[in-house]
Amino acid sequence: MSIETFTLNKVGPAFTLDTPEEPWILLRGEGYSPVQSLVTAAAACAGYVYISVLNNSNVPHEIEKVTVSYTRDMAKKTNPIQSINVTIYAEIATEYHEKAQRCVKLISPNCPVIQSLDPNIEVVEQVVFL
Repeated sequence: MSIETFTLNKVGPAFTLDTPEEPWILLRGEGYSPVQSLVTAAAACAGYVYISVLNNSNVPHEIEKVTVSYTRDMAKKTNPIQSINVTIYAEIATEYHEKAQRCVKLISPNCPVIQSLDPNIEVVEQVVFL
């Protein structure tokens, strides 16, 4: 087991996380909301896992960007995340597209952030070939 501890300081209305460069402000409108942080963490993790899977599968690639969108369940009092859609934009030669598409299926089972989410949250990953 690995334990890592962070301290969030209360600065005005926001909680902040000190980092070497500048503090992360965890407040919507002044920085990133905790929900936005969670969603982008899942997307970043998915991107890193996809890169690793492509490398292990000997698929030459260049990842340009990852976009993420999410929905919230407005019928529930706390409006929890309902779905997360991750799109990875990658330059991959046509002859590797089929293999690269199969690699997408390995993202969720190998991403610790996605594995830590409530199983009721639908996570969809896709790749767009450039």
